[in-house]
Amino acid sequence: MIGLLYLVVLFFSVIIHEVSHGYAAKALGDDTAYYSGRLTLNPAPHIDPFGTIILPLILYVIGSPFLIGWAKPVPVNPYNFVNPRQDFAKVAAAGPLANIALAIASTAAVAVLRISGALFSFSLVVKLLQYGIFINILLAVFNLVPVPPLDGSRILSAILPYDKAYKYERIVRVGPFFTLILLWVFWPIIFRIVEFLTGLLLGLAMAG
Repeated sequence: MIGLLYLVVLFFSVIIHEVSHGYAAKALGDDTAYYSGRLTLNPAPHIDPFGTIILPLILYVIGSPFLIGWAKPVPVNPYNFVNPRQDFAKVAAAGPLANIALAIASTAAVAVLRISGALFSFSLVVKLLQYGIFINILLAVFNLVPVPPLDGSRILSAILPYDKAYKYERIVRVGPFFTLILLWVFWPIIFRIVEFLTGLLLGLAMAG
């Protein structure tokens, strides 16, 4: 039962991630996500068959220590921005920032329950909040890895000088196989960072 509730937390987190991209794009002049019906918390428009349903269920069935997945990316047209490179990077950053905000909000909620003495009375809620901290930190850190099509690649491309950005974008066009190799290499580092930050937030929530 609690595993299914974890799936709900994961689903909610990835939807917030994508909706944040859409709202950031709209604020910067691109209404593509808005007119595509993607600026909504209704799950239906955001479902990616593999990333939202199949992969999380597989991880749940095999007893994975964590669940991960993604929603369908919101459509963004950078040509509608005043400063396409910089604004596209801001849109990319909006998703991880939303996950960080959710992790902090979950930390605050655990702290409130601790201060009020309700930790044991709401143990299931506390477990879900703790998972919310972990999964949102994981989504934020994972998406900031500078590997396409992750958000970090768009941010890095905007930071680099034009000539270096052009070379970088040519390198990263080699395909998904290259992406998978890089993620496999980065994964131990990603997970250590996630564990550290999750422990830090949980420590703050339980301090005192």
